[in-house]
Amino acid sequence: MGRTIATIEKLKLLNNKKELIAYLVWLQHTKAYDIIIIKHGGSMKKLLNYLKLIRVKHYVKNILIFIPLFFSGQILNINKVITCILGFISFSLIASSVYIINDINDIEKDKVHPEKKYRPLASEAVSKKEAYILLTALLIITTLINIIMLNNNNYYFILLELLYLILNIGYSLGLKKIPILDVVILVSGFVIRVLYGGIITNIMISNWLYLTIMSGSFCMSFGKRRNELIKQSDKSRDVLRKYNREFLDKFMNVSLILLITFYSLWCIDSVTILKFGNEIIWTIPILLIILMKYSLDIDNDSFGDPVEVLFGDKTLIGLTLILIFIMIGMLYL
Repeated sequence: MGRTIATIEKLKLLNNKKELIAYLVWLQHTKAYDIIIIKHGGSMKKLLNYLKLIRVKHYVKNILIFIPLFFSGQILNINKVITCILGFISFSLIASSVYIINDINDIEKDKVHPEKKYRPLASEAVSKKEAYILLTALLIITTLINIIMLNNNNYYFILLELLYLILNIGYSLGLKKIPILDVVILVSGFVIRVLYGGIITNIMISNWLYLTIMSGSFCMSFGKRRNELIKQSDKSRDVLRKYNREFLDKFMNVSLILLITFYSLWCIDSVTILKFGNEIIWTIPILLIILMKYSLDIDNDSFGDPVEVLFGDKTLIGLTLILIFIMIGMLYL
């Protein structure tokens, strides 16, 4: 390991191409394994750029697919769990395809964004050709998974995937420049995920819970636009020219109030109490604390991306896990 590190450090110091070639030739006769490790290092970096391009971190959004299964009390049903996992993978690959399409269309815009300029396509760590090849591979794998899932389900889940794909391609091609509609499309992605989870498992979900998720999605989306407007004005998104902070603040707060209201109504619904017991009402204060912490993070130095906000705050992660564990205890223990 020591010799390998020394070799890599030596390569960093070689500025002359002839010196580099001579050194690599010498390595072939003395320490050939170093060359293999260096090559693997380059491949690993390329792999990490591919993973960054498809936004693996954002797969956390697709956990919404498991919500119908979880709240139905059937999370221990192996067949439904397997179906949900396949659906999760399929939808994640569809979402990754959308991210690639969006990044291809936004290369020039992303280059002037303080954070997005480090994305693989904007930074030229991944070429357009490589992105198109990866996009094709993801769509092929998704199709194969859907064929497997068709054995156990109707075809409506495929229609939802196509709806998500079409809406987001439209978003990438220009709908994101239309105020309000851009936010509606972002919100629809979250709602579609929940509907998708219900369809593939043949499980109905409470209307109050749908409204809770929809309100929360509006809150996060308006919060994201608000912070982009504050930090970047209209440099990174054309649609920001048509928004103002007062409008975004107002509807972010309206959505937040509706989120709390709909969740509270879900907690006191007779069907919910039958499944969780009266104690479910005590999760409302925990949700309020989570929302307070999220709002505090949004108001601080953040671009408002929900995933970045969540993963950037250990306290927020901890509070969310506490709420999840409490619900698991109420429903399954």
